[in-house]
Amino acid sequence: MSAAVSPLHILQSTSLVSVVQDEIVKLIMQGEFELGEKLSELALAHRLGVSRGPVREAFRGLEAAGLVTITKNRGVFVKQFSPDDIRELYEVRVAMDEMVGRLLAPRITDEHLDELDKLVAEMDRTLRKDDLLKYFPQNIKFHDRIVELTGNRKLVAMYRRITTEMHVIRRRGIVSGGGKQFSNQEHRDIVRALATRDGERAASAMGKHGRAGYERLLAISISASHPQESD
Repeated sequence: MSAAVSPLHILQSTSLVSVVQDEIVKLIMQGEFELGEKLSELALAHRLGVSRGPVREAFRGLEAAGLVTITKNRGVFVKQFSPDDIRELYEVRVAMDEMVGRLLAPRITDEHLDELDKLVAEMDRTLRKDDLLKYFPQNIKFHDRIVELTGNRKLVAMYRRITTEMHVIRRRGIVSGGGKQFSNQEHRDIVRALATRDGERAASAMGKHGRAGYERLLAISISASHPQESD
C-alpha cells in the first residue's frame, strides 16, 4: 500500500513549480530565448537548481498560458506567433485598453495620477541609461497598474491572460526601431488623458498607443524581411 502524500508536500511541490514557471517566463521576457527556440528541460533544471519534474510541470503551465508549444517527440519550443495571431492579440488588447480608459478616467484620483506620473518618470530615467532589461518590466508594470486601478477583478484577470501572450512580441516593438522613446511619450499622453477625467479621451489615448505599438511591430517585421531596403 503506497504512503499517503501529505498536503504540505503537495503545497511545496506546487509552489516550486510556480517559482520555476515564473523564472522561465523571466528568461523568455528578457530575450534569453528566441521565438521558436527549443527549450531544454535538462539545461533549465540545471540552471535553476531543481530536478526535471518541476520544469516539466512548468512547461505545461506555460503551454496553457500561450508562451510555449509542446510537440510530441520533438520537445518544447518558445511559441512562434503567426501574423494572424499577432493581429488578433492586438485587436483584443486595443479593445480592452479602450475599455480601461473609459472605466478609469471618471474615477481616477490625484494620488493615482501622481503614481502613474512617477512610473513614467522612472521609465524616462531608465531610457536615458539605455537599460532595456529594466525598461521592459517597468513598461509592463505601468500598464498592469492602470488596469488594476479600475478595480475590476475580471478585467484584470482577462487583461493579464492576453498580455502574457503578447509580452514576447511586444518586447521587439519596444526595443527596436526607436519604439521605446515613442512608447514612453505615449505613456505620458495616457496619463494626461486620464487626468482630464474624460473617459472617451482616455480611451482614445490608450487605443492609439496600442495601435501604434502594432504598427511599430509590423514595420520591424517588414524591415527584417527586406534588410537590403532598410536605411
